[in-house]
Amino acid sequence: MGEDQVEVQGESRDKTQDGGAVAPRRRRGWRQRLAAILHGSGGGGRPQPAPRHVVDPDLVPLLTELGVGLLDAGQATNEVEDALRQISRTRGEAEVRAFVVPTGVMVQVDEPDDVRTYYESSTGSGFHLDQVGALDTLVDDVAQARVSLRDARARLAEIAAAPARFGPVVAVLGHVLLSVGFALLQQPTAGSVAGVAALGLVVGVLQVSVPRGSAIANALPVLASFLVTVLAIGVVGPLVDAGLVDLVAPPLVSLLPGAALTTATMELTHHQVVSGASRLVYGLGQLLLLAFGVVAGVAAVGTPDPVAGSPLPAWVAYVGVALVAGGDVLFSSAPRWSLGWIALTLYAAFVAQAAGAVLLSPQLSGFLGGFVLVVVARLVARAPTGPSRLVTTLPGFWLLVPGSLGFIGISEVATSGAQAVTELVDMVLALFAIALGIMTGTAVSRQASTLTRTLYRHAPDLRNDRRRS
Repeated sequence: MGEDQVEVQGESRDKTQDGGAVAPRRRRGWRQRLAAILHGSGGGGRPQPAPRHVVDPDLVPLLTELGVGLLDAGQATNEVEDALRQISRTRGEAEVRAFVVPTGVMVQVDEPDDVRTYYESSTGSGFHLDQVGALDTLVDDVAQARVSLRDARARLAEIAAAPARFGPVVAVLGHVLLSVGFALLQQPTAGSVAGVAALGLVVGVLQVSVPRGSAIANALPVLASFLVTVLAIGVVGPLVDAGLVDLVAPPLVSLLPGAALTTATMELTHHQVVSGASRLVYGLGQLLLLAFGVVAGVAAVGTPDPVAGSPLPAWVAYVGVALVAGGDVLFSSAPRWSLGWIALTLYAAFVAQAAGAVLLSPQLSGFLGGFVLVVVARLVARAPTGPSRLVTTLPGFWLLVPGSLGFIGISEVATSGAQAVTELVDMVLALFAIALGIMTGTAVSRQASTLTRTLYRHAPDLRNDRRRS
């Protein structure tokens, strides 16, 4: 009886002469045998894929919530990304990637079944300085694996819900101190200082009365600048014999977007084009809203007559720095025992900025001020009782930006015509000088910290070598 084979879809059947078929028998080709050997499957059976790593379920929510908290604390997007990346590396999660913009945080995860993207938007509500300090400490604890992910999320929820240390009355008092402190930095007249205190009280009441995130809060820059301008021209100015520019700018210091503009320039220099451009547009928009209120106030009341008084002596500027530090603590609810450290940081930045005005130029003086601000803030954070570097750095933005610009009043920029172009150019130069100073100070501080840790780690070996020699 003869017998021949016919292959059908990789199978072979033995056919007999009468056409009957027996059970199929699969023929394994050389490619299948090679694949089985390479995958360690021995002979039969398909190779099983290795199980993929599953990310901790608490990690992604924690990263998004921490990122949003850092954005609300005023951190630049590149610094937020660096912090989230360090946390992911510490936890051994190479499958997690973070992308940060000023309005939110996006986290992408390689999960076993798919690549998923999670997004958390920023509330834009902002944090008090005591919350900022606690948040920075939490980020450091998570990055160093000193706290579990679940406990970190619980601590973050407590930080976000924590009330301000001081009530509205103390916050208004802090705003008055801030306004007077910035006025003293410009060597004003005695009358203008009294007028600034009264107008700072008005703006402080508006700040604590308007809920954050409400529709009125969005229009607060226009309302505050309009009200301050009308009161300065029609009531306060004639009483204290002071000019418009001296009275309008200091009370509005808490609404000036100096920190936003400085952060925007830092992001642009770090090639964060989307974040830097959007934040820069936001800061310029805030300036335009303030300028619109001033122009509207001048149009409603009329242009005041110029007033020239006898300025206070130059040493009052150092008193102004102390008042700015005290106002920051009360208005922004800084942590306990942080007043002395904040004052130390502000004085160091102020003196460095004054030296920069002599060595460089008033527009570029912010470079030395920003450099010293970051270095001193990081040294303070290393002290046993020192607050977080963010607690001492954020008030410095308010001090540096007005100082670098000669504290140009937005009223002068809005009403000086062709001179406003020169003032705006000086503003841009000053902002980039501050940003470059902060970047340089940060890089130098990190390198010095790395070198110090390396020397400390190898110090026992060096001592042993000396003893042997």
